[in-house]
Amino acid sequence: MAGDAQDTARRLRAVCEELSGRFFERDDVVRTLAVTLLAGQHSLVLGPPGTAKSELARELTGRIDGAAYWEILLSKFTAPTRMFGPIDVAALARGEYRQVYDGRATTAHVAFVDEIFKCSTAALNETLGYLNERIYHPENGGAPIRCPLIGAITASNELPDGEDSAAIYDRLLVRIEVGYLEDPSNFAALVRSAVGRPAAEPAPRTTLELAALQRAVTEGVPAVDVPDAIVDAVVTLRAALRRKELVASDRRWRQAVGLLQASAYLDGRTEVAETDLSVLTHVLWDSPAQRPVVEREVLNLVNPDAREALDLADVIEELEAQLDAMAGQSREALSEWVIKNAHHKLAMAGKRLERLREEAASAGRSTATIDRVTGRQRAVRARVLTEALGVDASMVPTQL
Repeated sequence: MAGDAQDTARRLRAVCEELSGRFFERDDVVRTLAVTLLAGQHSLVLGPPGTAKSELARELTGRIDGAAYWEILLSKFTAPTRMFGPIDVAALARGEYRQVYDGRATTAHVAFVDEIFKCSTAALNETLGYLNERIYHPENGGAPIRCPLIGAITASNELPDGEDSAAIYDRLLVRIEVGYLEDPSNFAALVRSAVGRPAAEPAPRTTLELAALQRAVTEGVPAVDVPDAIVDAVVTLRAALRRKELVASDRRWRQAVGLLQASAYLDGRTEVAETDLSVLTHVLWDSPAQRPVVEREVLNLVNPDAREALDLADVIEELEAQLDAMAGQSREALSEWVIKNAHHKLAMAGKRLERLREEAASAGRSTATIDRVTGRQRAVRARVLTEALGVDASMVPTQL
């Protein structure tokens, strides 16, 4: 990889690290959004309100010097002109029909579209054209306008419920689920950050030039080699998912190859490796209920450490369900459950996850899934300490 490409990848990795430090429990989300932009594709962040979806999109785009950013909250009544350019009233008074495109979707390099599935019927075709082909057809019927859009980050609180919104959903290659903070210690840190004093030294703020990102999207990422072994792995994965009755379109599979290349580029590599296949867990499902199935099939293929981590995740989820079921019971009953059941299982899971991460890291395999399960283990452990044993959240250590 050439020096300028290495510098772009290094800067993007630094941006991801800095944003992951600011947005708790969002490491995989941040990296996946960066990979999606590098691939020149669109993403959907699916989750409830108040999970920092728009703030994260603004922060990521704000690290790209020279990039025009546009965002909008859609409703069933949003007119196409509000998205792509309002009518120039002064020109209209002179008998000229023109639109003002500055500051609208038509001039944006990165767009954030909130409540994407509430796109109005009137704006549907233009929105699809914008996402699919990066073009906008002016209201006066003039020549189509080429838009400089690299990628759109979209968000929704719910899945689409109609044919119109389903058409948009199909164009969003990457789908990422987010939720509220799970670890009480992270939540306590979030609260402290809202009332704490400014840091003595400003946090690092790495940026990269828009031109460097554009070169990466159009030249660097497509140049990343895809070995035959990766092609064979993708074919095997497709067959495995079909046996589970999970069928993705040929277009989606083809576009997914660009994500694999972007993942390798971000890591500073010149060819795709098996570890890059983990990004497909955000691509090959239609409903959140299907995502765990896709994840297991991907990890069965490429990452035995992460596969075992998912088995441990089942144990952790069962313990959390037991804790929920014991709500309202006496502190004595909760303490007994902790001593006889939860403490040992959580401790053993934590130690095993630690070893799995060491083994994966030494072998050069992705640790993203292991890190996510480790986060769940710490979150459930913190809940046990705070809710069952009455330990103050601020006293719960973030490490095992």
